[in-house]
Amino acid sequence: MGRGEVDSRGFTLLEVMVVIFILALTASVVTPAIGRSTDAIRVRAKVGSLSALLRHAREEAIGSRKPLTVAIDPVAHRVSVLVADTVVRSRALPANWTIDAAPPGALTLHFDPQGTTSGAEYRIVAGSISYRITVNTLTGRVRVSRE
Repeated sequence: MGRGEVDSRGFTLLEVMVVIFILALTASVVTPAIGRSTDAIRVRAKVGSLSALLRHAREEAIGSRKPLTVAIDPVAHRVSVLVADTVVRSRALPANWTIDAAPPGALTLHFDPQGTTSGAEYRIVAGSISYRITVNTLTGRVRVSRE
């Protein structure tokens, strides 16, 4: 090193401060997006659980050769599976859900031993996230789609 030359190893304080500022700005933008995506994942899992309950009720009606009824109570936030008016199992639904059924009487869904059903279409809204569960009348097939 000659006279007047400065040793240029390392970073200046200004460079370190700029990098820290950029990292803090990035973290403040990314953190809310992660929170929204975890809410969407939770809702999707709960909707999947409800659709699995409907599929299982259909399979159980076919396997036992007895009609089953699935009753959804949107006010009490419960779904119940009934055999001959006796509750076989009941499960709580999330309190922040709003459930609309088409037709309105479809909150009570009947599964026949032949695999057919009374049919229903449910619209589930949880905050800004909305799903539609459709139960086909002839086949009893349960389909889920995000709106």
